[in-house]
Amino acid sequence: MIDNFRKNNLQCSINTTRRYSTSFSLGVRLLDKKYRGHIYSIYGFVRYADEIVDTFFNYNQEELLSEFMADTYKAIERGISLNPILDSFQHTVNACNIERELIDAFLDSMEMDLRHDVYNRQMLEKYIYGSAEVVGLMCLRVFYANQPEKYNELVYPARKLGEAFQKVNFLRDAQDDFENKGRIYFKNIDFKNFTPEAKKQIEDDIQFDFDEAFKGIVKLSPDVRLGVYLAYRYYLNLFDKIKNAQPEAILKERFRVSNPKKGVLMFKASLRNAVGIF
Repeated sequence: MIDNFRKNNLQCSINTTRRYSTSFSLGVRLLDKKYRGHIYSIYGFVRYADEIVDTFFNYNQEELLSEFMADTYKAIERGISLNPILDSFQHTVNACNIERELIDAFLDSMEMDLRHDVYNRQMLEKYIYGSAEVVGLMCLRVFYANQPEKYNELVYPARKLGEAFQKVNFLRDAQDDFENKGRIYFKNIDFKNFTPEAKKQIEDDIQFDFDEAFKGIVKLSPDVRLGVYLAYRYYLNLFDKIKNAQPEAILKERFRVSNPKKGVLMFKASLRNAVGIF
């Protein structure tokens, strides 16, 4: 019966992924079947932690996060949890030998969101590493659990991809983060007086991250490359929309990629992957 228990818990992670992110869900579906469950489990885990710090404002967030952290480590230690999200995550951690350091860094970043509103450069680097880069490294560990040399070769571009995604999220969510939560991730950026020069400086930094990440995507094995490449194309398209917007628009709307556009991007990505042209 343990198989039914595991399948039920994994389904909770799958449902969480599909409910919160259609883009990510489509990317996961393009991975080889043997990887999908583990990636869903990682997403479910990071989404629940993120919900605690970004949504549950009417509750004791520090207490909830502390309990979630303790339950996470206990689940990994025991190899089982009655929390379906944590059980499917611990199974992935133990099956793929995901390092404790990555989990620690992620949860540290979640704590930072409860304690800091304005980030200096050093804090921002630590936050982005923990909140985004290590998530990419967890996925990379799933892809290359038994290939340490390949994993090490792709660590840098995987980190850059996570960094690019997070910085795009900062711009996309600037209205909510700045006006509703009082968070300023980009030091010395005044969103009430967001100049074209300041916007371009951030965009140049993001473009560099995308360029470095792409060098790693083309080196991925075929059974995972298309899914990662599609996620890259989604975010690149979102980034293009932000780049083409006026600075004042950043605090007025939340940019997104429409479903029809996602379909077009998926078709083009599949075609490029099939013929080996990126």
